[in-house]
Amino acid sequence: MAAAVQVRLHQASFSERALDAYRTHCAMCRLKHRELLDAAHIIPDSDPDGHPEVSNGLSLCKIHHAAFDRAIIGIRPDYVIEVREDVLREEDGPMLKYGLQALHNSELFLPSRTADRPSKDALERRYQSFLR
Repeated sequence: MAAAVQVRLHQASFSERALDAYRTHCAMCRLKHRELLDAAHIIPDSDPDGHPEVSNGLSLCKIHHAAFDRAIIGIRPDYVIEVREDVLREEDGPMLKYGLQALHNSELFLPSRTADRPSKDALERRYQSFLR
């Protein structure tokens, strides 16, 4: 029980710090509604290397967080967003076209402080998982 409480305490602090680092914007689409933003881990918190540090986090709107977690969207270590090939070929409504497909090859919105920017090593590890 104590470990679960400790994790939740770290998560609240991580979330607040990550959202603040990105000036309360989605790192992908720039949405500025805090109530629609999540702090997403690059290396999942369930992984031993998934530390609750801002450099292991991204501020993402709920749709981009879900797309990132499900490997629909990947982020290269040079901060360029990629959309999975099969999703790029799909035809659907405006959310798919403008909310996902339009992000392909765009650049991530980054924190001002260099120390808060996503770890390139963490992004590389996650990107390799995206490619599989």
